[in-house]
Amino acid sequence: MLNTSSTKAYRTYILVWLALLVLTVVTWLVSYVHLGMLNVTVAMLIASMKALLVALFFMHLRYENRLLWAFAIIPLGFLTLIIGGTLADVLLRD
Repeated sequence: MLNTSSTKAYRTYILVWLALLVLTVVTWLVSYVHLGMLNVTVAMLIASMKALLVALFFMHLRYENRLLWAFAIIPLGFLTLIIGGTLADVLLRD
């Protein structure tokens, strides 16, 4: 018989997995809606939510100390700068 803590862990993993599936379907459905330049923005926001779920629950970042959080967040800032710079270059070309 399973103890309650492992049962809660399995339930959490299943709920996160279902949330990831729902967000994947939402991404797919939004791709058929014409939002112009916002299509990429909406897709990136949904992808960010999915990445956050994976990092928090499957990588157990939710239960780690602040130093590990810093090691996880600082590269995201650099990624944002790189994507923002690339987007600015592409969008502002003549």
